Amino acid sequence: MSSLNKKIDFAIIMQVIKANPNGDPLDSNRPRVDFNGFGEISDVCLKRKIRDRAIDDGMPIFVVSAEKETDGCKSLHDRFDSYVKKGGATDVLSLCQQWYDVRAFGQVFAFKSKEKAGKDKDSGKPAGVSIPVRGPVTIQCATSLEPVSVSSIQITKSVNSETTDDGKKSTDTMGMKHRIDKGTYVAYGAISPQLAEKTGFSYDDALVLKNLLKKLFDGDASSARPEGSMTVKYLIWWEQDSSNTVHSSYKVHQSLRQILTSASGEDLEKILCDKSVLQSKLDSAFTDLKPEISEGN
Repeated sequence: MSSLNKKIDFAIIMQVIKANPNGDPLDSNRPRVDFNGFGEISDVCLKRKIRDRAIDDGMPIFVVSAEKETDGCKSLHDRFDSYVKKGGATDVLSLCQQWYDVRAFGQVFAFKSKEKAGKDKDSGKPAGVSIPVRGPVTIQCATSLEPVSVSSIQITKSVNSETTDDGKKSTDTMGMKHRIDKGTYVAYGAISPQLAEKTGFSYDDALVLKNLLKKLFDGDASSARPEGSMTVKYLIWWEQDSSNTVHSSYKVHQSLRQILTSASGEDLEKILCDKSVLQSKLDSAFTDLKPEISEGN
């Protein structure tokens, strides 16, 4: 695989229609909103979706959710031990080669020994493991372009979950569902060639990430996010010629941020409906850096 010798920046523009993009467990699973009313999707949520799409494509992933687990490992410790028992080396590059998400996002392998302390001492085995891996891919939280309005509806569960002793219908259970009626969210990210060299993250790996970002919500439907309620509108991808970048990630991201935040309602709709409008605006931001704009799946 070819090494990554260029700095890459990217941005994801996502549209939400009548869905809960990322519920807050500390707020009755209402959509995440900051103090100014802008909607948020956490970076952890976005990375989870990237990992899930990678699993769907058959790629080896270390941090696997319970519903995607197919290898019989019930924890990260189990997955690490299974790899070691099969003869896997525990140096950083070997761990990164084994799992795509480790060489992309990094990972802290910090596990206690499953043996008792006395047995560890007698056998000479280490009491545990602590291996930090710093990944080259970073993703920021997604934030809505405008304050969002959260709608809530009350729902009723009117069926029996369990058979009652008297055979009568159980009491109805009341609950709430929350959603964003409409919103446009933007997340920014970057790939560092210096850190990519340390984890073995290649240019081919970057192209894999590019493809995963375009189909972020494929197969991600749920009651909170019905099919078709969330989509990646555009993926903007900047590649700089050298690892010694001329333009910082801040300036690159800011070129898009200024376009989106300064656009009025009609102008924003034009940008979201016709990517050539956005392309021309971004092309004028830097004379030596032209982004590639792709539509989501």
